[in-house]
Amino acid sequence: MKKRIVIKIGSNVLTRKDGKLDVTRMSALVDQIAWLRRQNIEVILVSSGAVACGRRELTVDHSLDSVEQRQLFSAVGQVKLVGLYYDLFREFGIHVGQVLTMKENFEPGEQYRNQRACMTVMLENDVLPIVNENDTVSVTELMFTDNDELSGLIAQMMQADTLILLSNIDGIYDGHPDNHTSKIIPCVAPGTDLSQYIKEEKSAFGRGGMHSKYTTATKVQQSGIRVIIANGKRENILVDLIEHPEDAPHTEFQPSSICN
Repeated sequence: MKKRIVIKIGSNVLTRKDGKLDVTRMSALVDQIAWLRRQNIEVILVSSGAVACGRRELTVDHSLDSVEQRQLFSAVGQVKLVGLYYDLFREFGIHVGQVLTMKENFEPGEQYRNQRACMTVMLENDVLPIVNENDTVSVTELMFTDNDELSGLIAQMMQADTLILLSNIDGIYDGHPDNHTSKIIPCVAPGTDLSQYIKEEKSAFGRGGMHSKYTTATKVQQSGIRVIIANGKRENILVDLIEHPEDAPHTEFQPSSICN
């Protein structure tokens, strides 16, 4: 039976310091996802980056409020982002399909069943789902907190074996990441409280941060799914997490109490 992994790629992984899309990094991650599929692993990709793409595509000569900016830049950027994924995955003969969703689609009912059925038939036909929030209409309190929350809901909906949250940091540290004495917490058993190590701060280009990743990881862990937080800017990180996890810095939330 195939293993199923949900991979969330954050905005800070896909953008350079100047805010432009890092196509080189994006290409490297696509290479690794193609490798995962060759290992008989099903992959669902939750990708940030649409708003960043759109912001770099357009020069607006008048002021826009935050909602207008999000709607405009995401509408333009989503086309560019998925187009790039299409071209990159096509090099490996991999078909991709876009799934734009909203928080209300995860409430029990017909929309939930339809979304799950759509993604199931995509996987059954060897199509890689690329999921993102429908930012053009999700502009109220019904928005996801961020794509960490979205990826967690997708992992639970699709009964994934593992959720991998890729950020620009190696994992959760027992102190400030910039402090040389701080160490990564490698394994988190169910019920472990790490809140003392988590700061509520947003990422540079996205809505999330380590606090949202910790919140998502804890909830998904409780549903019986393994969660890994790792650095998407590290070379070959996805391959190493599968083949040589001991050599790939990360924090792993185990659904059962097997941590030392």
